Amino acid sequence: MKFKNLKEINHPLIVHKLSLLRNKETGRKEFKELIDEIAMLMTYELTRDLPLTEVEIETPLEKTKCKQIIDLQVVLVPILRAGMGMVDGILRIVPFAKIGHIGLYRDHKTLQPVSYYFKIPPLQENHLFILIDPMLATGGSASFAADVLKQNGVKNIKFLNLISAPEGVEKFNEKHSDIDIYTCALDRELNDKGYILPGLGDAGDRLYGTV
Repeated sequence: MKFKNLKEINHPLIVHKLSLLRNKETGRKEFKELIDEIAMLMTYELTRDLPLTEVEIETPLEKTKCKQIIDLQVVLVPILRAGMGMVDGILRIVPFAKIGHIGLYRDHKTLQPVSYYFKIPPLQENHLFILIDPMLATGGSASFAADVLKQNGVKNIKFLNLISAPEGVEKFNEKHSDIDIYTCALDRELNDKGYILPGLGDAGDRLYGTV
């Protein structure tokens, strides 16, 4: 199954680290370190098309012209709580990024996501918002989070996650086919409880020891 806005990053280092992340024997400390490293590596690909401008600098020997990233506001928006596990790795590559937060929970009666917290920096003319969640499973939470960002005036969004399920990508695309999804792997399917197969279990529980 192919999705035009799904960008699967299959660099050998990422593929290797993802295999370690999936392993049920991987402990919490190593799990967190692997997520940091994978998020950092993924950021290289996600930021490939950042706009550049020519500037003049002076080296120790002479003046020269170089290219630098133009005045662009990059905002990381993790979906609480698991999305926070990827932020540190991304900040190693884009330390100038600001951070917003979206807190969601699932209503037990309707099974729909409900927002309990939302805060982002003031919008600027040039901005890139990176929505972050380790797993794109059913697609409900990610789609809802993207809705909230758009309702608050955000236009330039990319979605970064570690593992996606076809069902989740399809659900997300129903409303947000304009948002590119960056993932390490498109897995087989969801089970009857909404977990990705083969997946890696519950990313939040494994990150924070709440298994």
